[in-house]
Amino acid sequence: MNNDSSSRIAARLREWITKAAPGSRLPSTRSLVADYQASPVTVQKALQALTAQGLIESRPGVGTFVRAVRTARPSDYGWQTAALRSPLAQLPSSSTTMRDVANDAIAFHSGYPDRELLPERLVRAALTRAARGNAALSRPPAAGLPELQSWFAHELGASTPAGTTPPNPSDVVVLPGSQSGLSSIFSALAGRGQPLLMESPTYWGAILAAAQAGVRVVPVPSGPDGPDPAELARAFDETGARLFYAQPNYANPTGAQWAAGRGEQVLDVVRGKGAFLVEDDWAHDFGITTSPVPVASRDDSGHVVYLRSLTKSVSPAIRIAAVIARGPARERILADRAAESMYVSGLLQAAALDVVTQPGWQTHLRSLRHQLQSRRDLLVTSMREHAPQAHIEQVPKGGLNLWARLPDGTDLERLASDCESAGVIIAAGREWFPAEPAGAFIRLNYSGSNPGAFPEGARIIGQALERITSS
Repeated sequence: MNNDSSSRIAARLREWITKAAPGSRLPSTRSLVADYQASPVTVQKALQALTAQGLIESRPGVGTFVRAVRTARPSDYGWQTAALRSPLAQLPSSSTTMRDVANDAIAFHSGYPDRELLPERLVRAALTRAARGNAALSRPPAAGLPELQSWFAHELGASTPAGTTPPNPSDVVVLPGSQSGLSSIFSALAGRGQPLLMESPTYWGAILAAAQAGVRVVPVPSGPDGPDPAELARAFDETGARLFYAQPNYANPTGAQWAAGRGEQVLDVVRGKGAFLVEDDWAHDFGITTSPVPVASRDDSGHVVYLRSLTKSVSPAIRIAAVIARGPARERILADRAAESMYVSGLLQAAALDVVTQPGWQTHLRSLRHQLQSRRDLLVTSMREHAPQAHIEQVPKGGLNLWARLPDGTDLERLASDCESAGVIIAAGREWFPAEPAGAFIRLNYSGSNPGAFPEGARIIGQALERITSS
């Protein structure tokens, strides 16, 4: 009965509110009790219902009032156009590799390994221990935890030949992922408006970092064996550049590993030009049939700025990387990083260090090598059987990706759309070119989820290609 009474009172008051001006004061609770011959509790329930509907508002100590209703109108941000002016650099859109897709999709587009390829047990235990330690509450040094600096220096030093001075821990700057390191390196060592030589095709994130830093990218073609040293020298001479960005081991997207001796040849060119090689060793932990030897291991005169990431091999949630640089270059990079983020989370640094110093880390890497080989071989076999139109020039010796060239004139947008309609997500190759693409390519990641679906995914790609090339 009380509910019926409160509903009746609310309905009556709603009629009154529709005729009242915004801000009008409602009669007091005592007056409403008398007017409607109801209990105070029943009146309060009616008022609460009207408040929940946004029709009235209570002002403690003052009374209850009809709420002013604001008319919704489109927001006008035109003033920002004048305030911001034109952007200094037009940043590329986010990569296809960062897309989230349905769980049942056959995802060849991702840039990260599937969860089952990560050292999950080691990561969870490391995070638990780090949360209990001092790293959870203290500020780390700007250049990184000394123990983690030592680990990165030792990793590179283990490949350093006799007669070459290995890096010191003080040469290491810990980063919150290698992407931020690229931005700092390009900004600190090249500078806005200056030329930067870059392998082509190359990592889309490096192209994005270059745009953010405002440098002028000059593509240097690079094939299965790496860039032509003579072509690189000519690019240095023609542009006056002092930086060359490259991925000598298991390049993203092609999976290429420089031929034996190519690193020394490139290093000779860089030394002769008084320049820097920015070596991105993102896939150091993803060797399959070879083991990577960084070019930086053969340089002790500061010509190589070396990037080493743990994000993909340890966990995407632990974004930890490092740059190893010597001399004034290191100081400039550190100054840029300090201005950008001051320091990297000590908790994440401690967790990353814990993972890579556990005995189980090496066991994990050995298992990972075999798992990646099985996945790579399955995808290669599936593509050759079901999508022979996609030419695989080189089976990668490491890394996470397969690079395939499609028939000239292939409509990549239509191919990607047709494949997605059938439940297969691919990454068109154009975003890995810093200038115009050299052809129609796709990049397929073989470290994603559900490798059992690779044959079906290849079949769908092949059918879509067949339709496009025959139409």
